[in-house]
Amino acid sequence: MRFPAVAGQFYPGSGAELGHQLDGMLHPENEISCLGAVVPHAGYMYSGQVAAAVYSRLPKAETYVIIGPNHHGLGLPVALSRDSWRTPLGVAEPDLELADLLAGSIIDYDETAHRHEHSIEVQIPFLQKRFQGFKILPICMGLQDEQTALEVGQALSRAAQKLNRSCIVIASSDFTHYEPQETARKVDAKLLESILNMDVSELYDRVYRYDATACGYGPIAATITATSILGAKTGQLLAYATSGDVSGDYSQVVGYAAIAFS
Repeated sequence: MRFPAVAGQFYPGSGAELGHQLDGMLHPENEISCLGAVVPHAGYMYSGQVAAAVYSRLPKAETYVIIGPNHHGLGLPVALSRDSWRTPLGVAEPDLELADLLAGSIIDYDETAHRHEHSIEVQIPFLQKRFQGFKILPICMGLQDEQTALEVGQALSRAAQKLNRSCIVIASSDFTHYEPQETARKVDAKLLESILNMDVSELYDRVYRYDATACGYGPIAATITATSILGAKTGQLLAYATSGDVSGDYSQVVGYAAIAFS
């Protein structure tokens, strides 16, 4: 069992309080037929409304693959979790069939990488509030170069196709970190353009060209790769905001985007 690492910090530790907060953010409306998404992973106070723009529209799937960056540097470079994940709302079970097909590729089992990582954990309560009877597949990327991201996306799509599994792939990433609002919006707009075009090579070019500090560009690239193989053609920007829009401090903001691939 993987127990919560950031409950009571990034989101409420009480199931009742967490459920109430999610009710205030989630407004299920006009589900869109999407194969993947990008969502932020800051504290719900800052990025929850942006994440909810995706989760309010997400359709039901058998398995939600959640790919996040490894902020702590622990464990394997690309680490898969086979654990059940507990949150204050209950337990999310892993898709062990999908996990077993992926193990031994560029992705392999390692719970150490997940033990303290928040980028995947904060996504699960949104899914639990919206859906029942789903499974998860958490993948933590410490290595985020272009070739690794392509291989992760290709392996994932092959495994989903082999099992004929209904999957939605979710990339967990914040965008620019701790820059003035104007700078953050400009750099993020450049990254978002390549992401919405589902152009992985251009995304990496712009990450390097603009010295971008988006923490999950590898998970985003892996998600673009997997969903394009599974049939997605384009990205749609559902919401964008910064921490300054909440705090009122625009001197050093973090950017957040909600994107759907279909």
